[in-house]
Order: sequence, then C-alpha cells, then structure tokens
Amino acid sequence: MTKKMYRNITMISFIIGFMLAVQYNTVQSPAERNTVDIWEIRQQLSVEQERHSELLTAISDLSETVSKYEDKEFNNPEILLEQTVNNLKERAGILPISGPGLTLSVEPSQELIDFGYEIKPVSPELLIRLVNDLYRSNAHAIEIDDKRLTYNTAIRDINGQTTINSEPIGETNIEINVITPTYEQAEKLKNHLLASSFQDEFYIDNLVLTIHEAEKNVRINSVVTVQKSNYLTEK
Repeated sequence: MTKKMYRNITMISFIIGFMLAVQYNTVQSPAERNTVDIWEIRQQLSVEQERHSELLTAISDLSETVSKYEDKEFNNPEILLEQTVNNLKERAGILPISGPGLTLSVEPSQELIDFGYEIKPVSPELLIRLVNDLYRSNAHAIEIDDKRLTYNTAIRDINGQTTINSEPIGETNIEINVITPTYEQAEKLKNHLLASSFQDEFYIDNLVLTIHEAEKNVRINSVVTVQKSNYLTEK
C-alpha cells in the first residue's frame, strides 16, 4: 500500500469512529424533557376547579340578587337593598360578622422560657405569610389581636413593634380569629394549617402556634364606625 492509501484509510476510520461516538452519546444522553409529577398536576387542577366553583357560586348569588331587583312582584325592595348594603358593610369591616371558622393562638414556648431563651414578638413577615395563606384558603374575614383586617390593612414593623394599621399588637399572646364561608371549609382550613410548616416556623421564633378545632360560630368585631352628621337635613 502506498502512503496515500494509508492516509485515506486512516481518515475514513476517524470519520466512522467520530460518527459512532456521536450516535452512542445521543443514545445514552437523550434530550431532557420537562416532566411534571402527575399528582402535582392533579393538585393544581383541583385548586383551579375549586376556584371555578367559587366563582360560579358568587355569580349565582349576584344573579339571584339582580333577579330580585328586577322582579316587579317583589314587594319589599327596601329590605333587599338594606340586606345588600349590610352585606357590603360586613365585607368592608364596618359591621361585625360571625360565622363558621376557627381560632389560632400564638404564645411563647414555655420550655424555651424556662431555659432562658429570649422571646421576641411575632415578626410582620411571618404574620403576613400566614395571613396570605389564610386568604388563599378561602378565609372570609380575619381578626388579629382584636384588630380586624380589611383590604387596605398594613402589617409592618414600627420601632421594633409589629403593628396592624399602625396599632401595636401583643408581644407574646395573640389570638387570631378566622371566619370561612362554610363549616366544611373551616375544617379544611384547620387540616391545611396542621399539614403546613407554619407551626415549625413559629417555633423557630420561640413561639407556639396552636390551631384550635373548627367552630360553627366565630365572631369578629367591626374595624371602623360610621360617622353620622347631625347637621345634615333631608330636603
């Protein structure tokens, strides 16, 4: 064989070897696929279905109210209007509200106190995370240390104190009242909180979060009072 033939054979062998190596690497390392656990997909679908059901219920209630207003045979539109106004006042926090729900208690850990650990008040960050989780779990109304939360409630740290709407809350013993639309949802919320990591997160801050049993009647006070003027007269 001539040197040219040896060179050609060497080049062809190199090309064949390179192609085999590429093919072997492709077989051993297939392209990664974005795989999601089926159970996780089912959970997400369940959450969306629950939200869809809640929206349908709200639409049904509003449609029923509109139908009553449009019904010419309805004899007491004033009563219906008053019910609608009172419902809006309850949602805005102007009127007290009661219904099914549950109570949470935040207390310092006694065993940590006995060992001399410093007990600090619950942080605004942890309280905000808890409140957001309660609202995501269909909480209808929330009251923390006798301070009712509304759509514009601010929870923040002021001079080292955790405040709600600029009013300081208790440093150690705090009671949180939660109202849900139904008793079944209160039970579901209790189980959700027991399965969550909130109790551990409070314990890291030397606090104990106690989740009490669901109740059929929890009362939450109003947050504001309606100011009425004595100088306006009807014309």
